[in-house]
Amino acid sequence: MFAVGHIALGYLSCKTASKLLRVKINIPLLFLASVLPDIDLILGLEHRGPTHSIIVYAIAFLPIFLVYGKRCLPILVALTQHSLMGDVLTGGGVQILWPVTSQWYGLQICMASDLSISMEWATFLLFLVLFWKINDARSLLKGHKLNLLLTIPVFAIVLPAFLGFPMAVPVALVVPHLILLAILAIPIITGVKRTLRDP
Repeated sequence: MFAVGHIALGYLSCKTASKLLRVKINIPLLFLASVLPDIDLILGLEHRGPTHSIIVYAIAFLPIFLVYGKRCLPILVALTQHSLMGDVLTGGGVQILWPVTSQWYGLQICMASDLSISMEWATFLLFLVLFWKINDARSLLKGHKLNLLLTIPVFAIVLPAFLGFPMAVPVALVVPHLILLAILAIPIITGVKRTLRDP
């Protein structure tokens, strides 16, 4: 799955979890968690290997859970959906249970297939509707310093969409990538302005 699908699914799953748990979430942190497993591409690790393991997530989140309790669980949901929902469906599978097993799990739907592109469009459109309807767009545009966390999701959009790294985005997904890029870039600019104004 490409960044658009991961971010949209991350948003939808995290917002659902936060509603069920009755906790507030940090939107920039949510978007960061949605694409964070793909850090393996930058680190030169095997893609969809250990950084996509739900066992690694559980171990890493244990100390965070001990400090923040249920308030951190929606972010964990945003992180785990990347592997459990997005990457299990598309591509070559995921080492979801590493280090217990290095076996790859997944349906292996081609990322450039009509089915995969349709799934990404559907989740992206649902994300857009909810993002605007529940005023998360407005809160993101307030220029909080944590908006600078959005630079990592921006790279997750820019690298495949404009540089073809690690693979080029299908033409049918360029428009949602551009829209999402604008949605994330504007709050970064307002966050930088606020940081410069209020150091």
